[in-house]
Amino acid sequence: MIRHPHLRLGALLLTACLLTSAAPLAAHAVGGSDAAFVAATRGPAPGPFLYLGAKHMVTGLDHLLFLLGVIFFLWRARDILIYVTLFSLGHSLTLLLGVGLGIGLNSWLVDAAIGLSVVYKAFDNLSGFPALGLPRPDPKLAVLGFGLVHGAGLATRIIDLGLNPDGMIANLLAFNVGVELGQATALALVLGPLLLWRRHPSFLRFAGAANFAMMTAGFVLIGQNLAGYWLTTGAG
Repeated sequence: MIRHPHLRLGALLLTACLLTSAAPLAAHAVGGSDAAFVAATRGPAPGPFLYLGAKHMVTGLDHLLFLLGVIFFLWRARDILIYVTLFSLGHSLTLLLGVGLGIGLNSWLVDAAIGLSVVYKAFDNLSGFPALGLPRPDPKLAVLGFGLVHGAGLATRIIDLGLNPDGMIANLLAFNVGVELGQATALALVLGPLLLWRRHPSFLRFAGAANFAMMTAGFVLIGQNLAGYWLTTGAG
């Protein structure tokens, strides 16, 4: 039995890395019956789309890892609110504009960039930029920018599913509201254990190891999606 908070967190992150390396991961996939529902829907269906948005965010490993990295060293509720709001603004903007204007990108490359966001935030938490003698990018602008990337991933997946123009605005808005509700739920799931761990002396001793594990998971996401891109497009 794992008895200490830092060991439990380490085991959780290690499990995440093993799961992401065990099978190809589509970071923003909407598949199965959900995909069939989106493709077949005609007219407004705000309830189901709100549910899909929330489900997508809560079950998205990339989102959870990035949110964990963002709030890892934020101690004040005001700071957490500011950073989460910036992330929300970013992904809402590219989600709504991307789908509304029909601007889709290659999903493999977008998801690789999302993996990069996890790597970046963990590297930043490890004080990697000062260690290399480099200026640290503005953390608020970085979170906003990666929010734009996460939203582009969401938009690309929705476009790929062929969202019907009939009721598109209502359904898209409902999906975005669901994403925000899912993000609030995911934040609570991540923040609760983190707050408990912070009260234990092991937090400062093992914070670096936890962020290194997050960075490793981010590299796994990058590698899987770049491999998927090369395999599906014949690049290289």
